[in-house]
Amino acid sequence: MPADQRAALRHVLTHLLTPLLMCVGMGLAYLGAFAAPEPHHLPVAVVGSGPEAKVFAQTVKDKAGDALDVRTLATRAEAVDQLRTRHVDGAYVLSEKAPELIVASAGSDTTVSVVQKIFTPVAAQQGEPLKVTDVAPTVSDDPTGQGLFFLLVAVSIGSYASVAVLGGAGAALRMRARALLAVGVSAVVGLLGAAFAGPVFHLAHTHLWGVFGMAWLYSAGILLIGVGLHTFLKRWTTLAVMVLFVMLNFTSSGGVFRPEMQNGFFATLHAFWNGAGFVEGARSLLYFDHYGLGRHVWTLVAWLAVGAVVLGIAGIAERRRGRQLAPAAPVEEAAAEEELEEAVGV
Repeated sequence: MPADQRAALRHVLTHLLTPLLMCVGMGLAYLGAFAAPEPHHLPVAVVGSGPEAKVFAQTVKDKAGDALDVRTLATRAEAVDQLRTRHVDGAYVLSEKAPELIVASAGSDTTVSVVQKIFTPVAAQQGEPLKVTDVAPTVSDDPTGQGLFFLLVAVSIGSYASVAVLGGAGAALRMRARALLAVGVSAVVGLLGAAFAGPVFHLAHTHLWGVFGMAWLYSAGILLIGVGLHTFLKRWTTLAVMVLFVMLNFTSSGGVFRPEMQNGFFATLHAFWNGAGFVEGARSLLYFDHYGLGRHVWTLVAWLAVGAVVLGIAGIAERRRGRQLAPAAPVEEAAAEEELEEAVGV
């Protein structure tokens, strides 16, 4: 084989590593997070007073084992409050004639389905149908509540695909210019996200500016981190941002399954990853009277701060290298185009 053909073949094989590694990563992440969901210490309540309620709750706990975290509440009003503040995912109200299950489907439709499967047979043993009351339903335009997860996907793709442009095609610009562009692009992505959530698909009937603000924070964090990493990783940046903001991010966001339905790894990520901050923050804003919203917003701010630090370190590294500001060479431009194609294609 001629030398130029061997060089071309090596070039192609090298670039094939990225999609193959993405395939492995996607398989491990998505199947690991979603393939076998089952409850782990799912918080539920039994509503009733006296020894009967305590015995019933202990019986449910003994049968469920580690799957459920069962507690007793004295009144129905207390159970509703616990659901609206997201301390429990279901509350079974004891009654000889009309047993009732109280849920909040806006928190997670899949979790509600699991809770119903647990308590429906319990009511059947009493010979009575189970009444289900939803104290925090989603809007009619988003009956499963998973629209916010797909909004996360759209905002994420707009963000990490822009990283390839700013890091590759924008490499000739000063770091300060790239940072300003990242902030501007993330604002546009946030506006698009708010448009999808509001007038386009009606996922959010109120608080659109709040949705925009969180989408902007979320997108800016991704862009700043990605642009900063590009200084060090070059064409491998695409793989890095895919790992951070797709493989680990979508799977731990709680948009499909809440952490109580996942294994310990993804459940732990849910506590501090940026996708979970966006999804749970949007749920708090739209459906749960802002309960816990501050913590989720601070999660997004923390990721933005990390991005600013990474970008600052990258700027210092570039200055130390004495990088010239002349237009990129044809080879560099081709590499940037290849990187963009990889990012957008995925």
